[in-house]
Amino acid sequence: MAIAATDPLCMRLADGLDEAFGELVVDHQGLVFGVAARVVGDFAAEDVAQEVFVRAYRALKNYPKERVREMRLRPWLGRMTLNLARNSIRGRRMEVDLADVSESKQSTDPSPVLLIQRSEDQKMWARLLSGLPARYRLAVALRHVDELSYAEIAETLEKPLGSVKSDVHRGIALLRAAYDAEQRGQERRIVQEAS
Repeated sequence: MAIAATDPLCMRLADGLDEAFGELVVDHQGLVFGVAARVVGDFAAEDVAQEVFVRAYRALKNYPKERVREMRLRPWLGRMTLNLARNSIRGRRMEVDLADVSESKQSTDPSPVLLIQRSEDQKMWARLLSGLPARYRLAVALRHVDELSYAEIAETLEKPLGSVKSDVHRGIALLRAAYDAEQRGQERRIVQEAS
């Protein structure tokens, strides 16, 4: 089995936490906020994200340098975010608007028509994604919104790799079915309006 290369950011964090921590925040704030928003909603995601980075700093400060050098930051931060977000809503059920999360992934396009279409598409996919059962929603979002590898998702969710792959595959199949059903409904409305 091959040993994974050490992340250069982990090396910098081990050698000078205060100097490198800002880079960790910049590099991983999208992941942390995205995971938090999918669990607690946008209204509380900033608070969760802030707490994650405070706890991450404290943990890194106390870890031995060798442990910091060997860390896998994305799954570690993802797991920490998931745990804090779940703890913050324990005993409560909340709706999550993923459209706001996906807006941070938009590229700047000079065409207003394309921007409007992209925004509408993102809102539609966010709505369809939010309709998935939590087991599939989180796995699909971590893979296709946050772009974590299957191994990183397995580590983040503390699930076997095969289960993660299955959850992503099943979630995508459910998304396709929901999309197809929505498209058929729109076609029927157009035909009815034309009649």
